[in-house]
Amino acid sequence: MKEKIVLVTGANKGIGFGIAKHLGKDGWQVIIGARDEQRAEKAIGELKLVGANVLGWVNIELRDLASLEQAAKEVNEKYPTLSLLVNNAGIPGDMSVDSLHTELNDIKETLDVNFVGTFALTKALMPLLIKNQGRIVNVTVPSEISPYWHPLAYVASKAAQNAMMGVMAIELQQNNTPLEVFSVHPGPTTTDLNGNMALPGFHDIETVGKKMAELINDGQNHQGEFIELYPIVKED
Repeated sequence: MKEKIVLVTGANKGIGFGIAKHLGKDGWQVIIGARDEQRAEKAIGELKLVGANVLGWVNIELRDLASLEQAAKEVNEKYPTLSLLVNNAGIPGDMSVDSLHTELNDIKETLDVNFVGTFALTKALMPLLIKNQGRIVNVTVPSEISPYWHPLAYVASKAAQNAMMGVMAIELQQNNTPLEVFSVHPGPTTTDLNGNMALPGFHDIETVGKKMAELINDGQNHQGEFIELYPIVKED
């Protein structure tokens, strides 16, 4: 049976932890992408306690392009059969302000991490993923603006990520390159990113992680798709 190895970025907490947990219990060997060794090791211990198969962790700092090159080099050397990259890590930007009061440095930092960093890591790992006929899954939000939730820096950074996915998918298809890329919107989820917001219509990390793992393991080709697990709906 073919070895199944996945790198999940931002997997030491939140949605990334939930994805890592359920993939690790459903036949995948998981590499944790994290910025902090202590938090990564804590997550690894918790994941192993619930029966998830975890290989180790790799330092992923999306704002540091040099470190991403080093991370890709480490993955290539240690895990040459990697066949799945889940781009989950990101920062929220300042979600408390409207566009008029959004600072330019907040826009730049959020784009640098969520788009530029994600692209850099993806680009660095693509040759290995192509070689292994793998997949890239981006955890994102819709590019269409919701009237109920629209923090500018975050939504703009994810719209750029969605454009990246769409362009890559078309080019991969046109060139018959054996790599699949698609995006998933988990929907409103209670995490640190939104200050553990828990309004009607929100789901927990366990629910979202399980559903994400089921989607990844469904055996279907989702090339170029934007899949919503739980759409954003109006608050009652």
